[in-house]
Amino acid sequence: MMDDRTALAWLIAMGADEAVLDDPVDRFRAPPPAAAAASAPAPARRDSAPAAIAPPQASRPAELSAREIALRCTTLDELRAAVMAFDGCTLKATATNTVFADGTPAGRVMFIGEAPGADEDRLGKPFVGVSGQLLDRMLAHIGLERARNFYITNTVFWRPPGNRLPTASETAICLPFVERHIELVDPLVLCFLGAAAAKALTGRSEGITRLRGRWMEWRSERLGRAIPAIATFHPAYLLRQPIAKREAWRDLVALKVKLIELGAASATG
Repeated sequence: MMDDRTALAWLIAMGADEAVLDDPVDRFRAPPPAAAAASAPAPARRDSAPAAIAPPQASRPAELSAREIALRCTTLDELRAAVMAFDGCTLKATATNTVFADGTPAGRVMFIGEAPGADEDRLGKPFVGVSGQLLDRMLAHIGLERARNFYITNTVFWRPPGNRLPTASETAICLPFVERHIELVDPLVLCFLGAAAAKALTGRSEGITRLRGRWMEWRSERLGRAIPAIATFHPAYLLRQPIAKREAWRDLVALKVKLIELGAASATG
């Protein structure tokens, strides 16, 4: 039986970040008369001047601020510094390190995953744990090496508590940085690792089993061309479901063929 302190620590580790009531609260319903009277401000005295009312502060969503910041970045170094300084995503408060990217942006292939895990958070680099090691071995079989000819990042830059999935809000806040990341790298081909990345960057709603192996296009008004994109299983999924490696291998072969078609054979060995 856990004591209260241990139970609270467990909830925080699993990603709980707010307390809720047993029953939903309808905040659009008018309060009962007694409550309304109790909360109503006292009438101003006739011999006193009315209190000054501060103008309401305009709301500024974090994703809007992130977009403005991201668009001002003209180099990857500037974008990295902007992400490191950004405090608009609550994930940053519980993470150890900002996980920006790894590999070489000159490699012409850009992989985008979901979120950093514990190893990535500790080392500050994406895909360095067991799943990342599996990915490196698989990519080596089609001539791709992280240090030489591919680049890799995630849809969020900080580890969600307890390795939970990033929320839609957290992904939306980071998305302008991710989109600007793609624009600055300007890869020949994109590869989305898992459904979360594919859905966030293409707007598709299908699951990964339907999305994988199909060529799509990623577009930006700031780039003069569409970037071919393909989705495949996240390597963490392949560790849980080794039988899916066969389909993942087909996706990687299709990626290799596309690179050859686009004249990037020299970039993949």
